[in-house]
Order: sequence, then C-alpha cells, then structure tokens
Amino acid sequence: MSIISSDLRVTGDLVSESDVQVDGSVNGDIRTRTLTVGQTGEVRGEIVADKIRICGTVIGQVRARDVSLAETARMIGDILHESLSIEPGAHIEGHCRRIEGAADEGGLTVIQAGQVVAANVKKEHK
Repeated sequence: MSIISSDLRVTGDLVSESDVQVDGSVNGDIRTRTLTVGQTGEVRGEIVADKIRICGTVIGQVRARDVSLAETARMIGDILHESLSIEPGAHIEGHCRRIEGAADEGGLTVIQAGQVVAANVKKEHK
C-alpha cells in the first residue's frame, strides 16, 4: 500500500498496481487497483480504479467497479460505476451513471454535461 500522508502535496498523475491511500492532496489523475481518500484527503483530477472509497474531497470524474462514499465525503464531478453506495451525509454534485466494465483498461470515458461523448479514449503517455 502506498500512502500520501496529510502533510504531503503531489502535483502530477499517479499510477499504481496496488492500493493507494490519500490523506494529503493530489492534483492530477490517479489510476490504481484500490483507492481510499481519507477524511483529510483531497484529489483534483480523474480517478480510475477497481474500488474507490471516498471519505474526503474529490473534484473530478470517478470511474470504478465499486464506489463508496462515506458520510464525510465531498464529491464534485461525475461517477461512473457498476456498484455505488452512499452513506447519509455525503455531499455529491454531479451525475451518477451505472455502466458495465467501468474500470476496464480499454481507455477512458469522456463525459460532458452529463452525457458520454466518447468511450475507449486512450490517454497519451508523455
């Protein structure tokens, strides 16, 4: 497990094949197997994972098979999921859409104004 502690700020994309926990701040996209955003954590960017648990703040699109929002979660952006659980008290601004194969490695799904405008978009690696 990789941990971004509460006193750490990361600017740039993160890619991991294991579990990631964010208690600090990430300004960039995250691709991982399992992501936990702790109560003090903040992510600004797109998240693609198998499983995501949000207890802190996420600003950006989330795409995963299993998404869970805790009562302390603050989610601003769209959620594409196969399974979604939301605890009472969680704050959401955005659209939630159930899709099959939400975290497949085939590419990203592009959403504008709540509508899927492109699927299987490959992200360029620099």
